[in-house]
Amino acid sequence: MEMRGFLLLWSVLAATVAALSLGPSFAHVLESLPRLTKWSPALWREVTVFNAQFQLFAVIGAPLDIAAILCPALLAWMLRGESSAFWLVLAATLLYAVSPALWLGLVKPANDILATWAPGPIPDNFDAIRLRWETGHMAVTAAKALGFISLCLGLLTVRHS
Repeated sequence: MEMRGFLLLWSVLAATVAALSLGPSFAHVLESLPRLTKWSPALWREVTVFNAQFQLFAVIGAPLDIAAILCPALLAWMLRGESSAFWLVLAATLLYAVSPALWLGLVKPANDILATWAPGPIPDNFDAIRLRWETGHMAVTAAKALGFISLCLGLLTVRHS
């Protein structure tokens, strides 16, 4: 396969993986308003903690998140001779790399506390943990969305000669 064909294939792969990584994160944001304003604490805890509602987000989402860093990274290396495209795709790579760091810093500590909860009375720290969990996912989504935009802009600036 010639280099241009491989570049096109890798561009489509990077965009697809980046979009698939952004999708579940965006789903968290779409769910957050009713989860924060309408759901009772008991419902939020039941769905979020006790019934594996988000199990596939980890099983499928985590490998996608890693691929969403590696695919644009390789694409950036392939575009190193095209200044505008290179820098935009590199920015996308870095923004996607920031998202797991945000998850580790914001969401994982909340998850660690959620893992200690048991059925029964609502814990005293419920509001703070719920807010941290929900807003942490929003921060992750913001980084990925900016990364996806940067990736798309980078792909649009690739010279097709």
